[in-house]
Amino acid sequence: MADLPQTPLLDAVSTPEDLRRLKPDQLRQLADELRAETISAVGTTGGHLGSGLGVVELTTAIHYVFDTPRDRLIWDVGHQCYPHKILTGRRDRIRTLRQGGGLSGFTKRSESEYDPFGAAHSSTSISAALGFAVANKLSGKPGKAIAVIGDGSMSAGMAYEAMNNAEQAGNRLVVILNDNDMSIAPPVGGLSAYLSRIVSSREFLGVRELLKRFAKKLPRPFSEAARKTDEFARGMAMGGTLFEELGFYYVGPVDGHNLDQLIPVLENVRDAEEGPILIHVVTQKGKGYAPAEASADKYHGVQKFDVITGTQAKAPPGPPQYQNVFGDALADEADRDPTIVAITAAMPGGTGVDRFAKRHPTRAFDVGIAEQHGVTFAAGLAAQGMRPFCAIYSTFLQRAYDQVVHDVAIQNLPVRFAIDRAGLVGADGATHAGSFDVTYLATLPNFVVMAAADEAELVHMTHTAALHDTGPIAVRYPRGNGTGVALPEVPQRLEIGRGRLVREGKTVAILSLGTRLGEALKAADALEAKGLSTSVADLRFAKPLDEALIRRLLTTHEVAVTIEEGSVGGLGAHVLTLASDEGLIDAGLKLRTMRLPDLFQDQDSPDKQYAQAGLDAAAIVETVLTMLRHNSAGVSEGARA
Repeated sequence: MADLPQTPLLDAVSTPEDLRRLKPDQLRQLADELRAETISAVGTTGGHLGSGLGVVELTTAIHYVFDTPRDRLIWDVGHQCYPHKILTGRRDRIRTLRQGGGLSGFTKRSESEYDPFGAAHSSTSISAALGFAVANKLSGKPGKAIAVIGDGSMSAGMAYEAMNNAEQAGNRLVVILNDNDMSIAPPVGGLSAYLSRIVSSREFLGVRELLKRFAKKLPRPFSEAARKTDEFARGMAMGGTLFEELGFYYVGPVDGHNLDQLIPVLENVRDAEEGPILIHVVTQKGKGYAPAEASADKYHGVQKFDVITGTQAKAPPGPPQYQNVFGDALADEADRDPTIVAITAAMPGGTGVDRFAKRHPTRAFDVGIAEQHGVTFAAGLAAQGMRPFCAIYSTFLQRAYDQVVHDVAIQNLPVRFAIDRAGLVGADGATHAGSFDVTYLATLPNFVVMAAADEAELVHMTHTAALHDTGPIAVRYPRGNGTGVALPEVPQRLEIGRGRLVREGKTVAILSLGTRLGEALKAADALEAKGLSTSVADLRFAKPLDEALIRRLLTTHEVAVTIEEGSVGGLGAHVLTLASDEGLIDAGLKLRTMRLPDLFQDQDSPDKQYAQAGLDAAAIVETVLTMLRHNSAGVSEGARA
């Protein structure tokens, strides 16, 4: 007789409370349905897929065993949280992932009580979980804190800083190391699983605690020998000595896709009085979806795709991406200069350093998720006569600000910063927006800060940075495709602090920094159509400013606006300071600054984000017309007086 079709389980599970009503032998079916739903949803929206598929069973097991949301679950990095969102009341919105008005692609506190901590940057989970655990301990509240951290995130020093202090949390803290690259683990087999169950069991931990108490009463040499014997024996059998030295009781490795292994280990850890505990779980990125398993990047980040074939939707042909323009331009520079090296922090593909590495493999360095180390490493290289380029996303460079200040700027070392993802970034939302780099770099003495208006300018600025040996220099550029301008065959060395007048008029002056130049030119066309003669300048440099050009534009035009893809404190603030210092404002100057609003913008398409921010051509035109109306009103009233 043919097997009867199984009754779907996922339809009956809206929250972890529903999940915990299932029988253990139903969890395999639920996990399979959860994986299929994740694949279907990401096929519709695009996003991060491989990492989520790797933690389907782990997500199921954690919510089954622990009392979430009272037990606080923190994902690190948050892009592996899609299955978690489906199980925590958000399945009906899962196909709005990364869309305007939809679910975030990361955990988000304002979205659900099951997201106790936002985690879109890596290596923060153990510190945050320690905070939750200690807070509960001090207040006498129940509940554990569970941090699920990927092996890539464990490459950052912050994770170890947290572990070094974790003993204060006792058994309220559980860290699950999701090892999906087999970078630490020996092969997982039956013996390993058996040992993990044994050493996490209440009986073993109880006997171990009695032996520890007995050993403490022995003379110090015997007590120390007993402790080391225990650590050595378990370390030889299963690894984990490093974690033991940091104060964790190590369990693992455990097969992260075998629910029959995961459930008893998690239950033992949940009930253990020993702590804090680290569970080493081995998973496979892209697990259960053949196209992802066969892909080199395991479908880490994907466009919308056909679920049956795995074929991703191809973007229409267009100009090259900025990151690739930079990677090729830097490789060209390195062809001519053997002292040029490239450094990235776990983003070789995203920054174009992978293209550099293909041509100069010995001069490309991926330091992992360790931006602080990467910046100081570059400073050391510069101090020894090399010409290092630190290619880091704007939002991630924030993590190394002290190193930028102390190790680079104060020492005036010629480190070159290639700042990718400058400005708003679309689907990744507020956590990945490059909103603050001009503000936090242009305030530093010794720094040169450039912004490319298009891909040709990026080539020129890369060349300029390569030849700049008198101090730190940065070039910022956005995510996505260029404007379609022809790339120069021979790059030009730009004069430091010199902008360019792209269009000359008489009444309105638009001072642009970066890729808002295209919108500035559109606005100029619209203003010209209204009879308003308009100048447009591409300032190129936020620091040092082209003071002569700015002074001329401010003193010869009726009104002026600055526009930039950054927060308050950037270009506009520096132009206002110049105008104030020189008394131009006292002379009746009409100047407005246009920059990102004072808020964190949610995900949407970049065009919509910039329209919402008031930084498109229509907003420029409206700003100018409003200024002129106010100006006319002031003149009329002055005449009446």
